[in-house]
Amino acid sequence: MAFAEPVAADQAVDKAAQVYERIREVLGVTEIPEIFTYFATVPAFLHDFFMNFRKFVLGDGKLDQKRKLLIAAAVCGQNGSQKWLEYLTEFAEERGASREELVEAMAVGATNSMYNVLFKFRDISGSDVFDGMGVGLRAHTFQGTSLDGETVELINLSLSDLNGCKPCTTAHVAKARQVGVSDEAIYEAIQCAATMVAGTQFLRSVTGE
Repeated sequence: MAFAEPVAADQAVDKAAQVYERIREVLGVTEIPEIFTYFATVPAFLHDFFMNFRKFVLGDGKLDQKRKLLIAAAVCGQNGSQKWLEYLTEFAEERGASREELVEAMAVGATNSMYNVLFKFRDISGSDVFDGMGVGLRAHTFQGTSLDGETVELINLSLSDLNGCKPCTTAHVAKARQVGVSDEAIYEAIQCAATMVAGTQFLRSVTGE
């Protein structure tokens, strides 16, 4: 059972109604996507989220929209938001990302999170004993997808930050720079991921999905 009921377009007033109009304009739709109708239960959150989504996920900067959508998919997978994944998959496919690439982005994110658990443990265990032990985890996924190296590293550093793994975040920032990603592009990836964290967290909170 949903914790909050969605706000239909004909029920939206004031700030929510204004943002609905902005959503129609930016996304080129007539019907408001269901996800945003849940956000409208708190109009200020709907406003903040959509403005951030427009700027940091949809907007081109140092990173193009497709790459940002792949990062967004990895975050949705990490946060286990089924509703967001369903919406984002259709949305991204309409904008040039294939289903294969979206699934690969989630696989890269999951593999990265596996490493985060290990290296975060080493960092916070209070002992250097574990540093001398082999990693022992396989990670062919990082080189075994159709995604380019820059995209893989942007996903890795975004998820490492999300998972709070300092050594992994540091290492992936360095690797991203090594493969030619600018610091501005790195920061855009984090802004994109941060936006999707807010969107997935709120949606799961009020719908369980």
